[in-house]
Amino acid sequence: MQEAPLRSMVMSEAPKTALTLFFLLVLVAYLVGRFAPAERRRIRSGIALLVLYVGMAGLSLLADALGEPSAARHLFAVGVLFEHCLGVLLAAVLVFHLLLTRARVEIPDIARDVTVGAGYAVAVGALLHRFGVQVPSLLASGAVATLVLGLSLQATLGNVIGGLALQLDGSIREGDWIRLPDKTEGKVVSIRWRHTVIETRNWDSAIVPNAQLLAQNILILGQRDAAAAPHRMWVYFDVDYRTSPDRVIEVVEAALRAAPIPCVAADPPPNCVCLALAADGHASVARYAVRYYLTDLARDDPTSSVILSRVFSSLSRAEIPLGIPAAALFVEDRTEKRELRKVEREIARRAEVLAGLDLFRTLTDDERHDLARRLRVTPFAAGEIITRQGAVAHWLYVLARGSADVRVRTADGDEGVVATVVAPTIFGEQGLMTGERRNATVVASGEVLCLRLDKEDFREFILARPEMADEISRVLAERQLAHDQGARAIDEQSSADRMSIEQGRMLTAVQRFFGLSEEPTKRG
Repeated sequence: MQEAPLRSMVMSEAPKTALTLFFLLVLVAYLVGRFAPAERRRIRSGIALLVLYVGMAGLSLLADALGEPSAARHLFAVGVLFEHCLGVLLAAVLVFHLLLTRARVEIPDIARDVTVGAGYAVAVGALLHRFGVQVPSLLASGAVATLVLGLSLQATLGNVIGGLALQLDGSIREGDWIRLPDKTEGKVVSIRWRHTVIETRNWDSAIVPNAQLLAQNILILGQRDAAAAPHRMWVYFDVDYRTSPDRVIEVVEAALRAAPIPCVAADPPPNCVCLALAADGHASVARYAVRYYLTDLARDDPTSSVILSRVFSSLSRAEIPLGIPAAALFVEDRTEKRELRKVEREIARRAEVLAGLDLFRTLTDDERHDLARRLRVTPFAAGEIITRQGAVAHWLYVLARGSADVRVRTADGDEGVVATVVAPTIFGEQGLMTGERRNATVVASGEVLCLRLDKEDFREFILARPEMADEISRVLAERQLAHDQGARAIDEQSSADRMSIEQGRMLTAVQRFFGLSEEPTKRG
């Protein structure tokens, strides 16, 4: 490039170029402000490049006026470099942050950076060629230096290329849960130029070089055919081997599928399998496992804890003992008299609970103790269904500890909580004593302890004391009438008439259901 026409070239090119860049910058700034506000910082970089271009052009004119043509030429070359960089910047904003973003086309960060970097390299090459520099010879002269630099930065370049490969092929994406060869599990939160950041469940962050990820076998959790899928989990427990595996599996699976469990997929449903009839060399226990599919990989242990709680409560209700290793030695003074006292204390506690319930308040102490002997302890875990609306009643429950929600399903299929029962109380008595189907679903709101009275046990009890049917019908009628009064206003006379009618209906239903004589019973 000749020095003589430098002034004229700057005077002719710089104003037009600066004006063109200014209008392009205003246009891109408007589009960014409307469609991509997060990228405004790039507009600020563009303004800085435009100011630098104008400044270099002005300095080149000043140097030429002072009789320094060589300095003027170099200053103008730097200004042209800023011009090219501004052009690349505006093109990158338009393509990557406006057009592709609006078209919902995802471009990996590293691929975008490489493309922009290549644009800058082309701009520099064009500038060198414009000012008479032979780019091929320059590249050849720098080959040795490039080789030395590449060897010294071999590990870093390997990580950079690894990060580029990870983002281009999409084998590991941000948001994936992965397991490293050292059993570390975590969520990929960022794939950067040199490394990948993995956040573990322990609130730790693992920094793994990208080259290492490419060189190892990485397990991606909860993913199949490049689509998200629930991750299968295992929970182990032991049961006394004398219980049939079919019985254990039936009880556990019924409990796990009866009500939804947070973070557990409904399809495929959780299931129970028998793994061995002698667990870890202990011949007295059988090893079982619950296999369930986890939908939120961050909540593995809490969900497994809920599963074990369901397993424990379901086995306790079915009176299936958990396994105790044969190697364990228990020394206990279990004399017949001691065992008898222990049983009597438990029966006395149950009888005390019955004495506080209006349905059994008129019983004598002996009758309450007799009834208490027939009760069966039935624990429930939070969220388990105790009774289901529409089911045939085979027993009633005495709520001895905890609370439960009463839910009613309407005709359109919606189900809502209409009441909460708190211990001590009873529920399910009307279905047991009249044969009617359950009119509500009762769900444990926390850990619940119930005492269950089966139909056959109560039948034996009421046949021995048939006059109790009259008292039962009165209590059931009072409860039904209280429910009706809560639903609508009923005057005192109507209430008395309704009470008489309702008690008669309940008495007839109780007598018919238990096969009692339908002749009027004597009031106790």
